[in-house]
Amino acid sequence: MVLSSDVTEFQSVLRKSNHIIAIAGAGLSAASGIPTFRGSDGLWSTYSLSDLATPQAFEENPSKVWQFYHYRREIARKALPNLAHIALALFSQPDQRRKIAPKTEFTLITQNVDGLSALCSQTLFPSTDPPIIEMHGRLFETLCTQCGDKVPNRDSPICPALAGTEEIVKSHAKEREIPLEDLPRCKKCGGLLRPAVVWFRENILHGKEIFELVGKADVALVIGTSSQVSPASLFARNVAERGGAVAVFNIEQQGVGLAHFYFEGPCEQTLPRVLLGMEPDEMKGLLQHD
Repeated sequence: MVLSSDVTEFQSVLRKSNHIIAIAGAGLSAASGIPTFRGSDGLWSTYSLSDLATPQAFEENPSKVWQFYHYRREIARKALPNLAHIALALFSQPDQRRKIAPKTEFTLITQNVDGLSALCSQTLFPSTDPPIIEMHGRLFETLCTQCGDKVPNRDSPICPALAGTEEIVKSHAKEREIPLEDLPRCKKCGGLLRPAVVWFRENILHGKEIFELVGKADVALVIGTSSQVSPASLFARNVAERGGAVAVFNIEQQGVGLAHFYFEGPCEQTLPRVLLGMEPDEMKGLLQHD
């Protein structure tokens, strides 16, 4: 299939659509300073996925896993939404979307755990409930391994023993050996907490709702993801195989698969132009950062 990068042609497809889904990956937050996972500079090129992002890894060495996620929390805590988040937040609003896709419903399905998409929508549109599904959970929530209590937590550090370990992780030095009792503990039962994120070999969150949305979508936007992780890698394929249109927004042609459109470049540059017909510079004042 010949990939098109014709914005006018794609916007014509959007105008005729009824159900649009966006499947977002780490590239969406790259301009906010959040490291991506794959590629030469990705986290998994430096750190071992099997040592840090599986239930077995946490069971075997919760100290090491918590230090890695503390490092990620500290990065995400300082990050701010970028123009790609703003473009999607605007597109999620019916009044904004009506100009490009007058009849359609829209849902963002994000693999990201940094919370920036939700933060952006809540900041711009505080009185609305953003159509966002965080399928891999949230960095700033904890889950008790004993009683199952799940609560928001933005403490920095999340426990005293983790203070400063982000610099150790960043420098790739040998991690500290933190005693189990000094790791984050549940305020209800005292059990060991874990990050409330979905690890490899675990089921995604909101799976039933996601598969229902995928099943009726006639347009899929694949944003900043290499589409290498299942089941997210199957969503756009499902749409394409049912005759829907797939558009990929990425800096390189990864995950294009059965795509019809490919918009090359950082998504904070391409999304405003393609989805909203706006130049990125026009959007810079929309989200004021203190």
